[in-house]
Amino acid sequence: MITYSDTLAGITSDNLKGGFFVGWRNPPSPEMHYQILSQSFARIVAQMEDGTVIGFITAISDGISCAYISFLEVLPAYQHHGIGTELIRRMLKKLDFLYMVDLTCDPELQPFYEKSHMYKAVGMMARNFKRQSCDNM
Repeated sequence: MITYSDTLAGITSDNLKGGFFVGWRNPPSPEMHYQILSQSFARIVAQMEDGTVIGFITAISDGISCAYISFLEVLPAYQHHGIGTELIRRMLKKLDFLYMVDLTCDPELQPFYEKSHMYKAVGMMARNFKRQSCDNM
């Protein structure tokens, strides 16, 4: 059974060792991953009964007008089972009081987000891959 929570009660970095950030050259350590979750404006985690985190979504926000969904990840072994859909549904509901909720994704992921009533947009971004692991803070 999968449970969803917007708190980190009972979660430590040990619950985050499942292999998130697939394809990243320098993924954050489980300790940095925990800090990302704990310092986000909003987060929702999907967990198995044994406490293993199998998915998560985070958002940063000014709390007044806008938010940015910074991460949505589901462990590869659990993808295509509706977990990501449920995480985005819950986060959009949690942020429903805001004017805008944005995210950036690769083109092949746009149909997934369109199913959650999000719209395609054009954007710009900068990336500092030397800081991708978050370890040299």
